[in-house]
Amino acid sequence: MKIVKTWLAIVGLLAAFIMVAPAPAQAAPFCGITWGSMAKSAGTGSIAPITNVRAGRHDCFDRMVVDVNGGASGYNVEYVNAVHSPGKGDIVPLRGGAVIVVVVHDPAYNSYTGSSTYNPANRNELVNTAGYATFRQVAMAGSFEGSTTIGLGVRARLPFRVLTLAGPGTTTRFVIDVAHRW
Repeated sequence: MKIVKTWLAIVGLLAAFIMVAPAPAQAAPFCGITWGSMAKSAGTGSIAPITNVRAGRHDCFDRMVVDVNGGASGYNVEYVNAVHSPGKGDIVPLRGGAVIVVVVHDPAYNSYTGSSTYNPANRNELVNTAGYATFRQVAMAGSFEGSTTIGLGVRARLPFRVLTLAGPGTTTRFVIDVAHRW
């Protein structure tokens, strides 16, 4: 009988310890980033033309910026299996372990004259991504019916965010930040 009481006491103590033991601490997110990797979209289209695509490196993320000369419009940004050229549907080859399609609802041409407003030297390498932690390639897929599609090859499927910034002047900037890690 004494052995049974001893075992019951031990089991009771273990149960009490398990119930009051603190939960393991979760690691803080990398650089405080809580963006996620789901599709992001906002706004509608306009005829304000795209004038430039550029990129930069930051401590916690790589940044791509699309400059639009005019008022704010809209965008759709998401991870996809492949980026397709608008109109034709051809696959745009991109380096990296994951691919993001960036659709800006603005043309890369003047809507009145049809003349190009953004003429990259190399449509397959809009930005030199050598030395970037996350970006592997930025390529122009095309501009069709008032929207411009850009392919962004990245190292892996990582969290990203999209910002719309006004200025300077009448310029609107679409900013796509992709984290270096989760």
